[in-house]
Amino acid sequence: MSKVVAENTDSSLIGQRELRLQKVQKLREMGIDPYPSRGARTHFAQQIEEKFNELENSDATVAGRVMNLRSHGKLIFLDLADETGTVQIYIKHDTIKPTDIKNQTLGWDDLGLIDIGDHIQATGKVTKTQSGQTSILAETTQILSKSIRPLPTELEDKEDRFRRRYLDMTLHPEVRERFRRRSKFWQAVREFMNSKGFVEINIPVLEHVTGGADAKPFVTHYDALDQDFYLRISHELPLKRLLGAGFDKVYDIGVRFRNEGFSDEHLPEHIAMEWYWAYADAKQGMELTKEMFRYVMQQVYGTQKFQMKGFEVDLSQEWQEIQYLEIIKERFGVDVLTEDVNKMNEILKKNGVDLGDDVNRNRVVDNLWKLIRKTLPGPAFLVGIPKEFSPLAKTNVENPSLTDRFHPIIAGSELANAYSELNDPVDQLERFLEQEKLREGGDAEAQMLDIDFVEMLEYGMPPACGFGLSERVFWFFENVTAKEGTPFPQLKSEIDNLTKKIYPQINFEREEKTAETLEMEPKKMSAPLISQQSTMETTREQASEFLHKYVSTDYLLHHSEMVAAVMEAVAKHLNEDADKWYITGLIHDWDFDQWPTEHPGRYDQLQNELGVDDEVIGAIKGHGDLGFPRETKMQKALLALDELSGLFYAYMKMVGNYKDMKISSVQKKLNKELNFAAKIDRNYIKTGVSELGVPEEELLTIVRDTFASKYDPS
Repeated sequence: MSKVVAENTDSSLIGQRELRLQKVQKLREMGIDPYPSRGARTHFAQQIEEKFNELENSDATVAGRVMNLRSHGKLIFLDLADETGTVQIYIKHDTIKPTDIKNQTLGWDDLGLIDIGDHIQATGKVTKTQSGQTSILAETTQILSKSIRPLPTELEDKEDRFRRRYLDMTLHPEVRERFRRRSKFWQAVREFMNSKGFVEINIPVLEHVTGGADAKPFVTHYDALDQDFYLRISHELPLKRLLGAGFDKVYDIGVRFRNEGFSDEHLPEHIAMEWYWAYADAKQGMELTKEMFRYVMQQVYGTQKFQMKGFEVDLSQEWQEIQYLEIIKERFGVDVLTEDVNKMNEILKKNGVDLGDDVNRNRVVDNLWKLIRKTLPGPAFLVGIPKEFSPLAKTNVENPSLTDRFHPIIAGSELANAYSELNDPVDQLERFLEQEKLREGGDAEAQMLDIDFVEMLEYGMPPACGFGLSERVFWFFENVTAKEGTPFPQLKSEIDNLTKKIYPQINFEREEKTAETLEMEPKKMSAPLISQQSTMETTREQASEFLHKYVSTDYLLHHSEMVAAVMEAVAKHLNEDADKWYITGLIHDWDFDQWPTEHPGRYDQLQNELGVDDEVIGAIKGHGDLGFPRETKMQKALLALDELSGLFYAYMKMVGNYKDMKISSVQKKLNKELNFAAKIDRNYIKTGVSELGVPEEELLTIVRDTFASKYDPS
């Protein structure tokens, strides 16, 4: 008789996998198909448990994955999991039928061919064991899918869980249930919108011109048309075209893409819903929003009362309307439209928010509001938002300094955005042209000119209210991060060494691209993981001792370490000499403390005392001079990363850490908000980035992740 529980002689995964492959071969030699085309389930695990009194002693066939296997002499117990739960399979030596090749079933002598992880089906009587456990007393068993890789007992690494969600959900059924609720969330949204007379119309994901939000788009190429297209960043403009076409109520639920960094509340790819309602205004939009939140949460969670983010929230209660200007004046005693910016900035500093001294009114006022917002349990609507802080919303008729815009406020957060839509074609064109100027000035997130949309407005679009929310609302009510709330979040491609060993017949090494191919690609391919060996004799320890000998200023020491860390990270990314780049970054300002008027200089002293080579000297010479000829990647990188490190440090002082920085926000600080950290020379950064050839967003992500790893608390 085969052993019921196989003892693996090799504890490694490779050894266990080989044993299971042998079982696959054994099954095939017997005439048993280890991967048949279908099963014949009659009941789910949950039905067996809930309807036991009705099903007791009747036949049932269940199917699922073996999650546990226990052998006790002439008895075997299997825990079989399906999507509804787990049912125990109870196998007795004298009641299970012998192996039957015709019917593809396994008898007692061949049950050792079943392993944990296999998908099987079992047929037998619904019963209970002596311990009272509801079970199937199996008469036959059949393998439906033979697992050749053993299930892990746990996935401790969070990124590994995201990469192998199928294992995460197998080991943690509660994760699978979260995504069942996610499906129910969007189903409930769809049901509600349909019940209110809205028509769901799926609009294109690929667009010639993308707009409706301030975001950098992904770019792809359409071979059949031989033109570049953008992946949509919003649903807005095509849905408004439908209003111009005669629809009164339209919506779309679907994916949108924003080419920016990751955070706990944002993913570059996510699901969103937008609706547009002709002849309605923001007041009617608020009523519809209130109804929608109540309906959806009742359908998904069975309640309208929640404990979340430290608040008690009851969606069924009356939703307060919060006037933007009034609540800031009430809390802080300032009129944000007329008060001195520096005075308001001092209020922020007293409340623990330091934006620095070079700040504009919009940023200061927005942060005053955020201090208030995080104290509001809601549910409420933020209304009365000033025009200068909401340039794309329609002007309020009663008060032209305000806009018809609102945000639902729940548990200290804004969970959606809505306003009365612009339908004046002249006004819309002027705003598009203003955005075009920003794009020409380097703001990759500014909106594109969509002349076809302007044309549609010239034919006439009725007044309307528009509303948008993303699956961030679902993540919020689930109290999980964006990646936790998404089935398969995007991660950097990675092949581990174990996989390479298991599949020796596959060449996993990345083929070098020809220059022509690289020019065709919008993004630079990732460099090999192993950087070149350093040829310089100077060590990091020697460089550090040299730096501390001549520099005593704490900030300058910190800045030097920051530049060194990110120089090393970029060197690895480009397959360059990581040690040499690190040392160059560490000592690039070594003379500034004692000889600021000569900086950069004293190269003979640097070379003679520390022994660095000409390449390091060349990089240091050029990092403060745009006119200096830069021939090496290290020169170009240091030019950009020196100033860029200062920009990130200034931003960190505002947000409190590096890991929460959105790359899109950093890009705005770099390209648009020039009053922020005004002493940072953006020209050095832009020149260095351009000459280095690494896309701006990619370089900023490397910098952010490096500093988060080095400086943020774990």
